[in-house]
Amino acid sequence: MQALILAAGDGTRLRPLTEKRPKPILSVANTRPLLHNLDQLSGIVKEAIIVIKPADKMIKDEIGSNYKGIKIKYAYQKVQRGTGDAAMQAKNLLKDKFLLMMGDDLYDKVDIKSLIKKFPSIALKKVYNPSSFGIVETKDNKVVSLIEKPKKPKSNLANLGLYFLDKSIFEYRIKRCIERGECEITDSIIKIIGEKKLYYSLAKKWMPISYSWNLLDANEFLLKKIPKKTLGKIEKGAVIKGKVYIEKGTIIKSGSYIEGPCYIGKDCTIGPNSYIRPGTSIRDNCHIGNACEIKNSIIDDGTKIPHLSYIGDSVIGRDCNLGAGTIIANLRHDNTNVLSMVKGELIDTGRKKFGAVIGDNVRTGIGTVICPGRKIWPEKTTYPGEVVKKDIV
Repeated sequence: MQALILAAGDGTRLRPLTEKRPKPILSVANTRPLLHNLDQLSGIVKEAIIVIKPADKMIKDEIGSNYKGIKIKYAYQKVQRGTGDAAMQAKNLLKDKFLLMMGDDLYDKVDIKSLIKKFPSIALKKVYNPSSFGIVETKDNKVVSLIEKPKKPKSNLANLGLYFLDKSIFEYRIKRCIERGECEITDSIIKIIGEKKLYYSLAKKWMPISYSWNLLDANEFLLKKIPKKTLGKIEKGAVIKGKVYIEKGTIIKSGSYIEGPCYIGKDCTIGPNSYIRPGTSIRDNCHIGNACEIKNSIIDDGTKIPHLSYIGDSVIGRDCNLGAGTIIANLRHDNTNVLSMVKGELIDTGRKKFGAVIGDNVRTGIGTVICPGRKIWPEKTTYPGEVVKKDIV
């Protein structure tokens, strides 16, 4: 069997993290969404076709032509005209029945196996906020309707973007898609519903990644699966508590206290006297220095947080350098949900605690204070003592 993975989207709602990198290879725990999904396909498919942008070398460099025994091919979407158009770019590479999935959400092998028991089929999951998703109505074990983000949902079953289909899906390039200049795969699914029986299966472990704060949800979800393992060096006087995975070449210096679940990558230096709290992932070649506290955050490759800083409920990009005493606030005084700006609109994160989102190669001056929910775009800087009250774009 083949899998078709759509990974050519712009990921605009995850900016500034996606300003320099494709959404499917952002960091979560010890992996990336695309790598995680390929792991789930192991033993189920022999070949995966990944649709990317023509200029996107990062995904090709990350995955290559073979991933753990799965043959990898690439198709190219030159202009982003929707998921239906992206799927069309792989038409000539597909043989018969195939799995279709998004490259940036997290799926699970158990749910995939359940999906392919019947054909054609769609994966669904109950959600608490159905107006934010494509919602499916079912009757007599089949799908009877699919409506994108309905104001008055008829059910709480969300479409996960995971399907078991065949090449007949490409016969449903309806006139409406061509007229508006874009085509979503759901347009074709809606046509199928109207003409034949579409089965469904209920998933348990789907994790959507639409906004930057969803990366923290995904990180927490994946950290629960990480075993306790120490491959690095632990100096006398350091404390490791709970499920903590420490990679080769990493040094945990004296006085540091690390609570799991937690992941620390290769060739990192932690401490002395650092406090790494649960839910934290620190990627390769990072330096967390003296008297720093990191809580429930993702710190990406090559980032340095040398001393006297606090990072809470935040996502920090690659190769950043946070000056001494950088403090990220993660809680409003009124204890209401943190809001964050997305494409010019303030969005409720659904989280009472949410810190900052910092893009790649950012430098903060000593004593910088960042208010909850704020974002800093790649390669930007702050002055010593600056209070970041608005996004720095």
